Amino acid sequence: MTGKDLSRAIRRSLDGKEKKHTVFREVVSWVLVIVFSIGAAMFLNRFIIVNARVTSGSMEHTIMTKDRVLGLRFAYWFSEPQRGDIVIFKYPDNEEEIYIKRVLGLPGDKVEIVDGQVYINDQQLDEPYLWEKPYGSFGPYEVPEGRYFMLGDNRNNSRDSRSWVNKYVTKDQILGKAYWVYYPNLKSVG
Repeated sequence: MTGKDLSRAIRRSLDGKEKKHTVFREVVSWVLVIVFSIGAAMFLNRFIIVNARVTSGSMEHTIMTKDRVLGLRFAYWFSEPQRGDIVIFKYPDNEEEIYIKRVLGLPGDKVEIVDGQVYINDQQLDEPYLWEKPYGSFGPYEVPEGRYFMLGDNRNNSRDSRSWVNKYVTKDQILGKAYWVYYPNLKSVG
């Protein structure tokens, strides 16, 4: 074997090792990307966004049955829910269920519904988001401190604070403020 042959043999051997090393580095880089992506998705879902699927018609026509809704968990970190906000929360009678409703009664409010019209602290509430005239009279309800009174926009077909055993939602049960429907069509809900 000549010096040239030996040199070629060494280069071939090194080329094979480099190819193996390159393949190994490529596999490791893909594994790291996948692990990072899963970690980022878990972080976003746990601390930043809340994802909810609408299973009833209680918020129609604002949010339709089978819509998928995204909310932001941090919306109320530095502020309180406001009247008219659409929120995603744990159902007070069974915290395993997730509901989406509109905040109407704030802590300390008196809420009364007379012939379908909502009165907050004896003042008639303007509700341009309702598609049909609600019926029925309910209350009055005195909203305790630290709690909220929720109603669906489709009042005649909504299980909400009027019918729950635990009438009010605590701030701790609120998962986030709803902002967007992302399926089947992208639209804002706020």
